[in-house]
Amino acid sequence: MLGAARLCGRCPYVDLRLMFGLFKNRVSNRFTPGFTLLELLVVIAIMALATAGVSLAMRDNSQTSLEREAQRLAVLFESARAQSRTSGVRVVWHTTANGFQFEGLVPGALPSRWLVEGTTVRGTNSIQLGPEPIIGPQAVELLTSQPPGQTAGQASRSLRVASDGLRPFAVQPAGQP
Repeated sequence: MLGAARLCGRCPYVDLRLMFGLFKNRVSNRFTPGFTLLELLVVIAIMALATAGVSLAMRDNSQTSLEREAQRLAVLFESARAQSRTSGVRVVWHTTANGFQFEGLVPGALPSRWLVEGTTVRGTNSIQLGPEPIIGPQAVELLTSQPPGQTAGQASRSLRVASDGLRPFAVQPAGQP
């Protein structure tokens, strides 16, 4: 059987396909280069699954957008709190018709718009961020507008950005005290 197998011209390895009779043309008993239909279908199926996985991983739903917005707001609160403490000026955050505003800071020092249209605040519309190092417990609850296909009777998504006055602001589920 080894005699029937040919050696590759560039390397001393035995061509196993010829040794076991794979990929031979039955009519002329010659080796035919190329891929079989089954091999091509397997490769296409693997590529389709990989593409589907990537597209699902890249999708940004409303909950992810709300989490990103809440994390951003917590960081902005901490930045404004630090600037208030260093300058000794009272900084107050409050909502506006177009987003929010930090009073007491230089205009334009921090962003004043939501990243996602339809983000709103429920409950407290203002937060005092300093200049005292210890502030009272404060929280803001963020909501997103209802995604397409959701009816008015279903619960809207919400997250809470809160601090106990000593620790930094952090994102919490909406039901926590």
